[in-house]
Amino acid sequence: MMCITIIKRIAREKGVEFMKDTTLEGRAKTKNGVTRLVFSVVCILLEVIFVLLLFTGLNRYAEAINLCTRILGLIVILNMYASPVTSTIKMPWIFLIMVFPIMGLTLYLMVGLNGGTNKMRKRYKDIDEQLLPLLPKNHKIQEKLQHTIPKAGNISSYIQRNAFYPVYQNTDVTYYNEALKGLEAQLEELAKAEHFIFMEYHAIEDAKAWHRIQNVLEERVKAGVEVRVFYDDMGSIGFINTDFIKKLEAVGIRCRVFNPFMPGLNMFLNNRDHRKITVIDGKVGFTGGYNLANEYFNLTHPYGQWKDTGIRLEGDAVRSLTVTFLEMWNAVNEKDENDTDFSKFLAEYSYEAQQTGFIQPYADSPLDNEQVGEEVYISMVNKAEKYCWFMTPYLIITDEMAHALTLAAKRGVDVRIITPGIPDKKLIYSVTRSFYHELVKDGVHIYEWTPGFCHAKMSVADDCMATCGTINLDYRSLYHHFENGCFMADCDAVLDIRRDLQETMRECRDVTEKYRTGLSAYLRLGQLLMRLFAGLL
Repeated sequence: MMCITIIKRIAREKGVEFMKDTTLEGRAKTKNGVTRLVFSVVCILLEVIFVLLLFTGLNRYAEAINLCTRILGLIVILNMYASPVTSTIKMPWIFLIMVFPIMGLTLYLMVGLNGGTNKMRKRYKDIDEQLLPLLPKNHKIQEKLQHTIPKAGNISSYIQRNAFYPVYQNTDVTYYNEALKGLEAQLEELAKAEHFIFMEYHAIEDAKAWHRIQNVLEERVKAGVEVRVFYDDMGSIGFINTDFIKKLEAVGIRCRVFNPFMPGLNMFLNNRDHRKITVIDGKVGFTGGYNLANEYFNLTHPYGQWKDTGIRLEGDAVRSLTVTFLEMWNAVNEKDENDTDFSKFLAEYSYEAQQTGFIQPYADSPLDNEQVGEEVYISMVNKAEKYCWFMTPYLIITDEMAHALTLAAKRGVDVRIITPGIPDKKLIYSVTRSFYHELVKDGVHIYEWTPGFCHAKMSVADDCMATCGTINLDYRSLYHHFENGCFMADCDAVLDIRRDLQETMRECRDVTEKYRTGLSAYLRLGQLLMRLFAGLL
C-alpha cells in the first residue's frame, strides 16, 4: 500500500487527477499507468535487494572490496574533476561517491554518465550524419543578421556552428499567449494536410483535447495522408493506456514511443524526450511549451490556471522542425523500420513570407556534450544591454547560469524571471525558491504568477531577440532531456512575447524584496540537500 501511495503521489505531481476523471476510460488509463509504475518499481526494488544480498554474501572479502571500491572511486572522481562538465553537476556525484562509495559508484555508472549507452550514441550520430547535411547553410542570411543585429548574429552563429541548425528568413511567425489558441490553430492546419503530419510530444493524454486532434488525424488518414505520432513514455504515464499505440495503428496512424518505462535498471531512463513539435506537409510547424493533455488547455485545473505558450511557423524554417522530428523517429529503436528516403519530407516549395525577421529553430540533445539550450540563454543574458526577461516553470540552475544573470543585473540590465505561483511539484518548487536569494541580492527581480502554474519557457531581450520552446531553466532540460527551441530576431513575435510577459507580470506578486533579506533569504537544511542533489533528480 505504501508503494502505491508513493506512486500515486508521483503521478499526481505529473498532473494526474485520480478523483476528477470519473469516466470508465479515464479510470482505466490511470489505473493502467499506476500499475505499470508499481510493477516497474517493484522489479527495480527486487534488483536492488539482489545486489544487497550479493554484497552480504561477500562479507568475507569486505576489506578487499572496500579497498578496490575506494581506489575505483578515486579514479572516477579524478576523471570527473578533469572533465569539462560544470561543477554544479560534478559536486553532487563527488560527494555521493566519497560518502557512499559503492552506492555512489553504482548510481554514477548507471545514470551519471548521462547519455545512455555507446550503442544509443552511435545510433543518433549515424542518423544525424544523414539528416543534418540536408539543412541549408544559409550563409548569406547569417551574414545579414550579423550585420543587422550583431549580438543576435553572434548567438545565431553559435547555434549554426554547434547545433548545426541554420537561421532562416522567408518565414512567418505567429505567437500564441495561450495554449488553447495554439491548439485551435493546429486543428485548423491539421485539417488542411495533404501529404504528411508529424507530431512529437513529451506527454499525450487520451482525453478531450487529444480526441479532437485524433478525429482530424483519422480524417486525414482516410484522405491518404501519412500520419506519425511520437511520444515519451515516462511523460505520458498516467495519461494513456499501454494499448494506446494499438488504437492509433488500428486507424492507420503510425505511432512510436520514446524509451518505454520498463522493469529493470534502464541506463537511458534518465534521458527523456521533452520536445513538442507538429509539422504539416513540411510547410507549417508548431512548437512551444504545451503538451497534448487537458490541463495545458485549462480543461482541468489541478494547479489553478495554466499558463502556456507556443508559436506557429510557416515557410522555410519549418524544414528544421521536420529534420528534428525525423531524427527522433528514426533513431529511437534500431529494430524499427526506418526511412530510407528523406527527400519526400524535405521537398522544396514556393512561399513568400510577409514578415522579414530571422527565425532559427534548433534542437538540443544530451548525447553530444553540448548544452545548446543553456548556452543560448546565457548568451542572451550576456548580450543584453537594456533588459532580459524569462518565464520558466522551474528555476534550478548551474553556477554559470546564475553568474550570467547576476552579472547582467550588476551592470544595469533589467533581469526578470517569472515563476509559478502555484507549484505542480512542491519539492521542486522549494528548490526553485532556494535560488531566489542569491539572484535578488545582486539585482535580479523575481515574480510569481499568482493565478496558478506557468509552464511556458520563453526569454526576450532588448526588443530584438527572443526564444520560445521546450527548454526550462532547470538541470533536466539543460542537461538530461532531448529539447527544442526557436531563436527569433527582428520579427513581430519578439515584441509579442515582450507584451505578453509585461501583461503576465501584472498578475504576479513581486517577491524580490521578500527573498533579499529576512527568513526567506536563508536556506533550510532540506533545501540545501535538495539543491545539492538537484542535478541528479
